Amino acid sequence: MKGKTCLITGATSGIGRVVAQELARLGATVAVVGRNPKKAAATVQYIRRQTGNSSVDFLLADLSSQREVRQLAEEYKDRYHRLDVLVNNAGAIMLARRQSVDGIEMTFAVNHLGHFLLTNLLLDVLKSSRPSRVINVSSDSHEGAELDFQDLQCQQKYGGLRAYGRSKLANMLFTYELARRLEGTGVTANTLHPGVVATNLLANNGLAGRVLNLFVRVIGRSADKGARTITYLATSTDVADVTGGYFVNETPVPSSQGSYDEDAALRLWRASEELTGLEAGGGARPE
Repeated sequence: MKGKTCLITGATSGIGRVVAQELARLGATVAVVGRNPKKAAATVQYIRRQTGNSSVDFLLADLSSQREVRQLAEEYKDRYHRLDVLVNNAGAIMLARRQSVDGIEMTFAVNHLGHFLLTNLLLDVLKSSRPSRVINVSSDSHEGAELDFQDLQCQQKYGGLRAYGRSKLANMLFTYELARRLEGTGVTANTLHPGVVATNLLANNGLAGRVLNLFVRVIGRSADKGARTITYLATSTDVADVTGGYFVNETPVPSSQGSYDEDAALRLWRASEELTGLEAGGGARPE
C-alpha cells in the first residue's frame, strides 16, 4: 500500500481503527476521521507508534452534519492530492428517534446520507487517482428490510433496529447504484457485512444501550476479525477489478433480493440528492 492514500470514517475505535492501523502497517498514508479531537489525536499517535508509519493523521467531522461532511471533503482535498481507498465505516443505532442538526432522522443521516454526500464530493479525487476503491460497510441487517419512500425517515413508525436495517439496505442500494455509475472509470464500489462485532455502536442510547452493548460484547467477534473483510477489499489484488459486490468473510455472497432493486436504488439516489442539496446528475447513470 506504499504510495496509496486511504480515508476511513469512524476510525477512532472498533473495526475502523483496526483497518486504519493495518493499512498504515502496509505503508499507506492514512487519514482517520473522527468527531472527538482528543480521541482522534490519541488514535493517530497510537497507530504511528504501533506501525512506525508517520504518514497517519486525522480529520474531524460529525457524519450526521452535512456542513461538517462538506468541510471534511474540502479539507481532505486541501491536504491530500489523491484518494486510493475510501472506507465508509462510521455507523450508529438510535433506539429512540432523534434528528440531526439538519433535521434528518439520525440513523439514516449517519449511516447513509453522510457517506452518500462524502463519496459524491470526493468522486473527482477518486477518479483522478484510479484505480481506486470505495468500500461501504453494511450489515446482514439489510436482509428483510424495506424502504418506504413515503416515510423514508421513519416519522410515522419508528423502531431503532428497524431504522438501522433500513439504513443498511440503503448502504447496499447506494453501493450497487454507485458501481453502475462508475463503470469504466477505474473506481470500484463494494460492500460487506463485518459480522456482529463487539463495539460501542449502541453506547449513545442510555441504560438500554449500555445493557445491549454488554450483550453484543459477549456474543460479538473481535474488532480484528470484523476488520478483515474491509482490509481485504482495500488491499487485495483478487478484487482489484471487482465492483458491485457484497462480501462476508472475504467471500462474495448474494445479498437480499430487495438490495438488487434498481428502481429503488435510483429513487434512493434522487431522494438522497434532494436531502443533501447535492447537484442532481453527478455521476450520471449509464444508459
